[in-house]
Amino acid sequence: MIAIGGNEDKGTYPNPRTKKKYYLNFFELGIIKRVVLESGKTDPRIEVITTASMIPEEVSKIYVSSFAMLNCLNIGIMDIRTPEDAREPEYVARLLAADIIMMSGGNQSRLKEMFGESEFLDCLTQRYYTEPNFVIAGTSAGAMAMSHIMIRGGSVPDALMKGAVKMGTGLSLTRNTIIDSHFVKRGRFGRLIEAVALHPKLIGIGLGEDTGILITDGCLIETIGSNLVIILDGHNIQHNNAAAAKKGTPISLENVTMHVLAKGNVYDITERKFYADKTLRLPVPTPSPVTSHSPVE
Repeated sequence: MIAIGGNEDKGTYPNPRTKKKYYLNFFELGIIKRVVLESGKTDPRIEVITTASMIPEEVSKIYVSSFAMLNCLNIGIMDIRTPEDAREPEYVARLLAADIIMMSGGNQSRLKEMFGESEFLDCLTQRYYTEPNFVIAGTSAGAMAMSHIMIRGGSVPDALMKGAVKMGTGLSLTRNTIIDSHFVKRGRFGRLIEAVALHPKLIGIGLGEDTGILITDGCLIETIGSNLVIILDGHNIQHNNAAAAKKGTPISLENVTMHVLAKGNVYDITERKFYADKTLRLPVPTPSPVTSHSPVE
């Protein structure tokens, strides 16, 4: 699973003189290329779900051209607009044939509304948990909808005032995290802190723009892209008035743990530990026993 914070570098700069907005060379390090690489195929079957977007045609063209730059031409667009459409056998069949599912940005609540309690979502979930090379990627709203407890919206200026953050239920592809997007640029620290205060046993993940996380084994997060990922861990919270506070009054917390991850850093959700890179998480090999021999007389 690859969750992207939005505004990922798709390599769509019009000419070499254009000032590049991001820091990475797309063809060498870009997130979209990583999505393709994780499928293990040079020309995977890709289905782009534009359901969350209110400008699906524009979004479709961007992704088709972006994947084409990587010589990936086997692309379909699922512009599902109603819950009835999501239950069409055609879309389930296309899902089962896909190597990569890419969910665009927009309104995350629309994804839950269209796909919730459907055969499509059941098949998506089953493939994610049983097929190692099947890739689910989502950007912005598509990333936020991956979690079970989902941020539906909320006022950034009023964050940390009880009720400022609107919570709901997402697609439940991951159950131990809460994901927020456009995190650093739009100053969404407060609303993710409030979300974690309300659900302290979950790990809050704030995704910067043109930045994402690769989740493997259901628990291991690797940061990819040019910006930052913020991890908020509420497991050790002591004072927390989020449940008792009245709507519109301040939330107070003690002992929230924060980690800041750059490209290549790793975080283990189960262990709740930060690693500078994946190699540091690998177990240290146990030395082979040395057998001593008595000298031959």
